[in-house]
Amino acid sequence: MLEQLKTRLEQGYRTMAFPDGPPPELPGRFRGRPIIDTARCPEGCEECVRACPTDAIQIEAGRIRVNLGRCLFCTDCADACPHGAIRHAQDYRLAVRSEIDLTINNGDEIRLAAALNEKTRKIFGRSLHLRQVSAGGCNGCESDLNVLTTIGWDLSRFGISFVASPRHADGLIVTGPVTANMKDALLSAYHATPSPKIVVAVGACACSGGPYVDHPETHNGIGDLLPVDLYIPGCPPHPLTILDGLLRLLGRIENR
Repeated sequence: MLEQLKTRLEQGYRTMAFPDGPPPELPGRFRGRPIIDTARCPEGCEECVRACPTDAIQIEAGRIRVNLGRCLFCTDCADACPHGAIRHAQDYRLAVRSEIDLTINNGDEIRLAAALNEKTRKIFGRSLHLRQVSAGGCNGCESDLNVLTTIGWDLSRFGISFVASPRHADGLIVTGPVTANMKDALLSAYHATPSPKIVVAVGACACSGGPYVDHPETHNGIGDLLPVDLYIPGCPPHPLTILDGLLRLLGRIENR
């Protein structure tokens, strides 16, 4: 026991400074928002549209739109593009408040999540307990949520924690496409959560159905089942993307 305490003391303070300091360095293989260089994209070429497994890319009247809620952040579109016009940005900031804001025109800025209204922030701003519901997820998003509870991230320093029962929660944080067997369980968890409450959709599956979109045994995410306060796209979203979204929702990060 003494040896363990000694080792821990030698390790020192290990929690990142973010958001008061710089965010942790992202790996070079991190894939953020897909960016399409229209100058290298000839008219009539829709190879990226055909390659996308979830129809996340659309071209209408010459304008290219990307639905971040459907995007799996894979490289199928970039691999299929014969002109090398597609790349992924390194920006981790992807969370939005509205499902409409998940769809953006290429080149436009993302309308990042705004804070809850002042009355709601007074209730949840310093203490937010969330019940995590895996509605048929693959454990990718669930694993990255768990990362936030480790010593390097320490989600609890913001007053945010995951609880075992929806009756003890201020809201739900949902992953997965909502399979047929989980739909009733998700709705039961929502109704068991005391009001006022918030709902957070984490990952492509919860945002839109992900790779299972339009599958007869799944729902296309939670948008038409529950009132969603925050959408965090990704497959899975990086822990930093999730943390950034939650802090924006609580008004801890603004205008950056």
